Amino acid sequence: MIDANNSNAAPDPRASDVESTEPKPKLTEVRYEHTANFAEVMERVGGTLLISTYQAGKLVVVGVHEHSLAFSFHAFEQVMGLAVSPNRIAVGSRRAIYLLRRAAELGPRIEPPGRYDDCFLTRLAHVTGAIHVHEMAWGNDELWIVNTLFSCLCTLDSDSSFVPRWKPPFISNLAGEDRCHLNGLAMDAGRPRYVTALAEVDTPAGWRPTKAQTGCLIDVDTGQTIARGLAMPHSPRVHEGRIWLLDSGRGRLGIIEADSGKLDTVIELPGYTRGLVFYGPLAFVGLSRIRETSVFGGLPLEERRDQLKCGVAVVDTRTAQIIAQLEFGSGVEEIFDVKLLPGVRLPAVSGPDPQADGTPMLWLAAQPRWLPGVH
Repeated sequence: MIDANNSNAAPDPRASDVESTEPKPKLTEVRYEHTANFAEVMERVGGTLLISTYQAGKLVVVGVHEHSLAFSFHAFEQVMGLAVSPNRIAVGSRRAIYLLRRAAELGPRIEPPGRYDDCFLTRLAHVTGAIHVHEMAWGNDELWIVNTLFSCLCTLDSDSSFVPRWKPPFISNLAGEDRCHLNGLAMDAGRPRYVTALAEVDTPAGWRPTKAQTGCLIDVDTGQTIARGLAMPHSPRVHEGRIWLLDSGRGRLGIIEADSGKLDTVIELPGYTRGLVFYGPLAFVGLSRIRETSVFGGLPLEERRDQLKCGVAVVDTRTAQIIAQLEFGSGVEEIFDVKLLPGVRLPAVSGPDPQADGTPMLWLAAQPRWLPGVH
């Protein structure tokens, strides 16, 4: 049932006409395995899977080439939240948010011929400072960001680190104190609709002592808390008219009843659940192992620590069954976000440091606008 594979997160850079004088990056081996049908599932979806892992500092791109999975790994420091639109990918990192722009015409021209059908190039970085970027989403042409350090939702402009746009009503003022550990964001009709937090508190890091019991879901429009008693919840989503989220500390995918706030568990999964994206009835759920730290101590998941996996489970929500799974055996221990890039079989991606990724530098020059005179 399992098809084993090995990969390097940063294979040897391709040869170029100019020998680099920079030291070659240290290679980190990533081992993974997946069910034999994972490529078939991705072909049915007709897209590419994007995975962020802040522990390894990688954006993992999983596409399909010749009916088999194809992987590439791209370095972004402590990468967490991802946001996808038809022509852009936003990548949240430790100190900046990077914007990758689509350059579809380049994909088929990149060696080897026929491998890539699209291309995304890192073009801009907005320096936010270390605001602990968590989930992000595009909405009505704005990028919405969960600013965990300042306990708010924010957007960006060119003159500031960030623009505060909304905060929970129990947060009295903006302060870089990670008071409630705001972390997850659900969009609906192009605007923020729900957020998750780990406690309704207004003191510095006040969420930590009770994190296993005080997670909540908050309605952005009303400011009302509509669900309580969750264990470190993440990744709320509005899908087919229902509110989904991950009760991460229990390893569950579930649906919140809006009237009662009750969580109806759909499936319990073998990992700390974080990162969720839907394709029709299929839910792609990120799974992580939990670390021996105060952040993950005291969670219900500790009782089955030896059973936990790191990777992505594909759940058919109609049957509440895992139908395909990708598991990282080494090199990656934690998943933060998962996204689907629709209509793309396998894109070439150029991150901010292609040498660290072991990929060629790609240039896309505009039409020349020469100054008058000799050129």
